[in-house]
Amino acid sequence: MDQQQPPLALDVRGLGKTYPNGTRAAQDIDLRVAGGEIRAIVGQNGAGKSTLMKLLYGLEQPSSGEIRVRGERVRLSTPQDAIALGIGMVHQNLMLVPSFTIAENVVLGVEPGPAARVDRAAAAERTAALAEDAGLSVDPYARAESVSVGMRQRAEILKALHRGARILILDEPTAVLTPQETSDLFEAVRRLRDGGMTVLFISHKLKEVREISDHVTIMRAGRVTGTVRTEESTPAQLATMMVGRELSLDVSRPPARPGAPVLRVRSLHSGPEDGQPLHDVSFDVAAGEIVGLAGIEGNGQTELVEILAGLRQPTTGSVTVEDTDVTRLDAAAHRAAGIAHVPEDRLANGAALDQSVTDNLIVDRHDRPPLARRGRLHTRRARRLAEQLIQRYAIRVPHPAVPVGALSGGNLQKVIVARELSAGPRVLLAAQLTRGVDIGAMHFMYERLIEARDAGAAVFLVSADLGELLALSDRLLVIKDGRLTARFDDPADLTEERAGLYMLGVEHHPAGRIAHGLTPAGTP
Repeated sequence: MDQQQPPLALDVRGLGKTYPNGTRAAQDIDLRVAGGEIRAIVGQNGAGKSTLMKLLYGLEQPSSGEIRVRGERVRLSTPQDAIALGIGMVHQNLMLVPSFTIAENVVLGVEPGPAARVDRAAAAERTAALAEDAGLSVDPYARAESVSVGMRQRAEILKALHRGARILILDEPTAVLTPQETSDLFEAVRRLRDGGMTVLFISHKLKEVREISDHVTIMRAGRVTGTVRTEESTPAQLATMMVGRELSLDVSRPPARPGAPVLRVRSLHSGPEDGQPLHDVSFDVAAGEIVGLAGIEGNGQTELVEILAGLRQPTTGSVTVEDTDVTRLDAAAHRAAGIAHVPEDRLANGAALDQSVTDNLIVDRHDRPPLARRGRLHTRRARRLAEQLIQRYAIRVPHPAVPVGALSGGNLQKVIVARELSAGPRVLLAAQLTRGVDIGAMHFMYERLIEARDAGAAVFLVSADLGELLALSDRLLVIKDGRLTARFDDPADLTEERAGLYMLGVEHHPAGRIAHGLTPAGTP
């Protein structure tokens, strides 16, 4: 007699989501995932991945179709319904309470002890036991605001496990992790899978998708276009299925031909008032080169870039662009000196979301020729320039008058990059250029960055993606606790694993070899 197969952990049939304005975010999605499987979900921005995850976690309700969990048809009206059915989700933007300890965050909402108070000892004991079982190392007593991004993420997973999750959704879980932290995470995820956990792994990083998943489901234009066994696929095949055409994954980067230093940073210090202090930061970026900055988030990258962009001022030290000292000047004066800035938070600092695509593309030049005369804007010229940039940067938008906030993340990023690069900057500050951007838009951004370099711009690239930094940087700096701790003048042979050791502070270069290595001078 044949043994009956156990029901699928997750069985989605004909799932669709149409919003009141007529937008179809998901159409006829079929997805079947077995228990004890790691299933990767990949696709371009706007492919429907986020909508599907929201439907599975009760953040959105479907317009059609059904969801079955372990064979039972379910209705997920709220995240609480999902949690009650054993579905947990770790969002890309972690949701811990900063002032609480790791243990307090893990048990939040289902705390041990009397209702009137939290039994902190029991919470710490429960967290430690969960961490040991899952292979997720945490300090139960440490405050969330004081630990690494990796530990905060592990705490989010433990929080889901504490609530009884048997299906775990991980949304871009490695976006800000070092290679070592990613490796530790993957080991823990495999351990959970081997214990019967079903994991949905959403990512743009095909290398990691192929390393961690058992199967890959590809989405495009709100539909599932296929599912393949991971071991039988190649990155090129997955990329082609995602974008609907052949796509090269190689980054073509001719050798740099750096000129004279354009951006000079000397002995920069900043205080701890509103972020990670900087300590004696000095470096140069020459015309025609890309200098990358690697580091775990929260080690001073944000503060450094904002000083260079004129959004905050240092305590001591200097920043010059060619012969102009911009140290104490405001952001407008920095732009006038030739500094362009692609900020890491495009929603807060990169765009006026309620204004049109045209307005966002011309906001830095609307008051001067050729777009304006005697302070009056020529709307036709502005519209013509916007149309040219939309075409040049392949921005998917139905009309230049559409509010930029209505665009997908990748297209919004293209608007910002188009504005900044079309200004012909002397210095380009590019922070987290491709965060949350799909693989097609990612390689488009890489090409534009290399074009800017080859046109003579001095490019300072900050990224949480080590693979991206190693692929694009002509020279590489590493920052830890607000200090530059390593310099690689030829990172061609540098591995992600070795760079990660410097990011963690396990290895570092002598201070003199950083401070005096301001311009290219051979491999350290």
